[in-house]
Amino acid sequence: MDPVRLALTMGLVRAFGLDRAMEVRAAPAAGDSTLRLVHREDYVDAVREVSADPGVADGSYGLGTVDDPAFHGMHEASALIAGQSVAGAEALWHGEAEHAVNFAGGLHHAMPGGAAGFCVYNDASLAIARLLELGAERVAYVDVDVHHGDGVQAAFWDDPRVLTVSMHEHPRTLFPQTGWPEETGGPGAEGSAVNIALPAGTGDEGWLRAFHAVVPELLADFRPQFLVTQHGADTHFEDPLAHLAVSLDAQRTVQEACHRLAHEYADGRWLALGGGGYAVVDVVPRSWTHLVGIAAHRPVDPGTAVPASWRDEVYARTRQLAPARMTDGRSPSWPDWDAGYDPADRTDQAVLATRRAVFPLRGMLT
Repeated sequence: MDPVRLALTMGLVRAFGLDRAMEVRAAPAAGDSTLRLVHREDYVDAVREVSADPGVADGSYGLGTVDDPAFHGMHEASALIAGQSVAGAEALWHGEAEHAVNFAGGLHHAMPGGAAGFCVYNDASLAIARLLELGAERVAYVDVDVHHGDGVQAAFWDDPRVLTVSMHEHPRTLFPQTGWPEETGGPGAEGSAVNIALPAGTGDEGWLRAFHAVVPELLADFRPQFLVTQHGADTHFEDPLAHLAVSLDAQRTVQEACHRLAHEYADGRWLALGGGGYAVVDVVPRSWTHLVGIAAHRPVDPGTAVPASWRDEVYARTRQLAPARMTDGRSPSWPDWDAGYDPADRTDQAVLATRRAVFPLRGMLT
């Protein structure tokens, strides 16, 4: 989670002039009333206390752990990230923007009463909760990070107004060991939580096939007024913390699909967030620059050379060599689910498990 990944992403966004294609806003940090839309008051107080004196962190509330070490300014930094996502949601609600991006956000593991998985405040949940507070009746959340979007699912487990869809590596092999297909929502909200748990080693074809075999049909059924998506880049084959084998080009393909689905089902109202991603030079900046370009209606062609000025910035900041082009050289494709499936294929088994667990609850055919 080295903040250099955010600096390098913004540097690449600027190098392509995408900051001039979208309005760049610095929103205020989320205040206590906003944070309490999702987080318990005692937890927010604990974060503030640890933020002022990291030495008091003892692991309670998940603070001061290996995944969430205490540091000065923890509350302020986390509330600032949350504030940007909430402001993006508000801009969509008020019609000030059609699309909004906060690639510093997507901190989907934070729970109402605790930090987890590098996440202190759950900006995705807060943005959704703010839309509901403003009067939204249906919000869809689609998470393609390699890890299960457990915090967002937990926040809206009992709320049928929110459809949460997470496509992630199978919990048998990856943190947080949740996100089984059988997790489908609480009483009164059955079928509102959807989990596509993919086997380790899944590559472009299987990843894209799974997405398109589940997500478009669900959005067509749910008809969201707003689409919130989380684009963790840690599905990539170079990411050091997980075991999927997805290319930058496939990530870009799903970003384009989310953009298209937002226009098809949510009148274009799309809030796109970052998330995980630990190949901080080779993958994260390029992936999220593609995301910004798509949201700005100025998509960057995958074959485009990376600007020399940005490559110089990468070396100055990290002493690493930057990638030369905005592509991994792949041309992703996938077989359409409607053409049939193979019950012996592990990816198809994962898709079938999801469809069989959720679709009947929503009155849909598997």
